[in-house]
Parts: sequence; structure tokens; C-alpha cells
Amino acid sequence: MHICTSIRTFAHPHVRTSITMLQIQENISLKNFNSFGIDAKARFFVEINHKDDLVELFMDPQWKALSRLVLGGGSNMLFLNDYNGLVIRMNIRGIEHRISKDEVFVEAGAGEVWNDLVNFCIAREYAGMENLSLIPGSVGASPIQNIGAYGVELKDVFFSCCAFEIETGTFKTFTKADCNFEYRESVFKSELKGQYIIVSVKFQLSLTPRFNLKYGAIEQELTNRGITEPTLKDVSQVVSHIRVSKLPDPSTIGNAGSFFKNPIITTKQFTRLQANFPEVVNYPAGEGLVKLAAGWLIEQCGWKGKTVGNTGTWHNQALVLVNHGGANGAEVYNFSSQIIDSVYTKFGVMLQREVNIIS
Repeated sequence: MHICTSIRTFAHPHVRTSITMLQIQENISLKNFNSFGIDAKARFFVEINHKDDLVELFMDPQWKALSRLVLGGGSNMLFLNDYNGLVIRMNIRGIEHRISKDEVFVEAGAGEVWNDLVNFCIAREYAGMENLSLIPGSVGASPIQNIGAYGVELKDVFFSCCAFEIETGTFKTFTKADCNFEYRESVFKSELKGQYIIVSVKFQLSLTPRFNLKYGAIEQELTNRGITEPTLKDVSQVVSHIRVSKLPDPSTIGNAGSFFKNPIITTKQFTRLQANFPEVVNYPAGEGLVKLAAGWLIEQCGWKGKTVGNTGTWHNQALVLVNHGGANGAEVYNFSSQIIDSVYTKFGVMLQREVNIIS
């Protein structure tokens, strides 16, 4: 790790001209701040628009002592109850970019909408993020979860991030090696959980595209469109089209995207599974490992499009759980537990929730 001094000059900078008192609000509904639309309340709520706001906030020891939750786009969490602590909503904006020969370094504030950043890069023909189009959420959350889609993960384009250390009140830079990225995991979800708040992320992209078209239906959809030499925009549009065709829009029906991780098992386990289920959907996951499609497993157990009370699975993608209106967090969680039990009973594979459970 290194000392992170600044985010430097952003395309749309939030310039701090003077120190002002942060507005700490009480008993704020989080319904509009989480994509599931769960009507939980935060005991305290504050919005961070500049990284120095974090320094100011934690100069007061009461906020260090209180339980806290850092909130970006709220697209990957499920509230089981009201949150009896401090919710910190990251709203640091701005994007800067620097070209060095064939490499492009793009740095974005933690509060930037992820897909806005992807579109920023696509418009300038900076390659690397096209498969990550239309993933919900904010830039600041992307390294924590090591987000990914269609054969590409955040770690593939990640260069570094600047994070605020709550205990010391200082800013530090984390390199890719520091982050210990794994499938939907990082150091910020394990040994450093709750110790740092990400304020900006820097990505390493390229002016020369190296397309990854083999995962999912990307190649087939390009063929359907008569595209033989795709551009970054073509790939981004195809990925977006596939996502929209499978995934519900959180603005019309509450959901958090993929609710479960795609399970990774050993090749020995897979051989036994495939003997009983020859059609099992799978992908290579490194030496001695195989990744299964959680959506396929769930669908085979009869859950696709099923509704129970106010919740259910999406009719086009069994991997997505939805709030049909009025569901609380416990109802969604209990429904997900039934799915986990069902898949384990049929396949002997234990699903893990990808969504962060906030109790």
C-alpha cells in the first residue's frame, strides 16, 4: 500500500472551497437507496461528496464507535431490519483519464454510477470494460465485490484504488496485489472488512481491443446482427441487450441482480455431477476447478418464474430474486433459503448468496 494523496483533477470536480458541517440526518428511509426497494430505516444517514468529508466525519469519535454501513448504488444488498447505526452514502463524483502509449488510465470517484463510467470509456474507445456494461451499482463498490460478467472481472481492468482508513484518518492506495481478488471476493470483504472506505478507483485500459466473446450468448448475438468485426460499442450494446432480455429493471421491480454466486467445484466433483446430469451448464474456472451456472441449477429445481408471497424469481432468469411489491428483507431471505436447500438436495451443490445481507 502507498499513501494516496489526491484524486487529482476530474472531468466534473467537486471542489472543496471551505470546511462545512456535515449534515447528519436521523431515521431516514433507505427504500430509495437500495435496488430491492426494501423499506428499512437508517438511525443516522450522511452523504459524502468529497473525500475530505470523511476526515471531518471521523474526527468525531462517536461515529467511529457506532456501527456503520457504506452505501453506493445499493444494488447488492438486502436489509433484513432497520439499520441501527450510521449509513454513509458515497457520492464522490468525477472522472479523469490519461493516455500513455497504448495504455489508458481512467480514475473515477466512488460515487460515479458504474455504467456511466463504462459508457465514458466506450465513447472514447478505451477497451476493457465493454463486457461489464449495464452492471448496476457504483464505482466504489466494484473492487469490494470484484464485480464481473460475461467472462470479465473487475480485477482484469483494475489498477489501484484510493481508500480512507477509518482508524487513522489517512488515505492509502491499494494495488491489484494488495486487494487479493478472487471470484466475487477481495481483501475489503475479508481481513480488512469495515476498516477502509474506497473514495476512488483507477483502471488500466487499452487503445487496442482484445475482445472476449466466448462467454454467454455474445458471439451468437453478434452473428444474429451480421457483425463479423465488432467494435467496442457493438460488444457493449450486445452485452446490454442480453442483460436487459434476462434481467429486470430495478426502477420497475425491486431486485439486486444475481442473488447467488455461480458455484465453483472441483473437477472430481464435476465428473460425478455430470454423470447424473449430462446437460449441466459449466465453464472452466482454473486448474482442477469448474464453475457451474447457478441459474441453471435453480431452474432445474423448478424455481424459475415462481412467486411466493411478495417475492419470487424473475421469469427470464432464475438467478434473480425480485420484490413484487411490499416484500421485506426477511421474506426475500427465507425464499432464498428454500432455493439453497432445494439445489443442495437435488445436486449436492451448496449455493452461496452473492448479495450482502444487512441484519
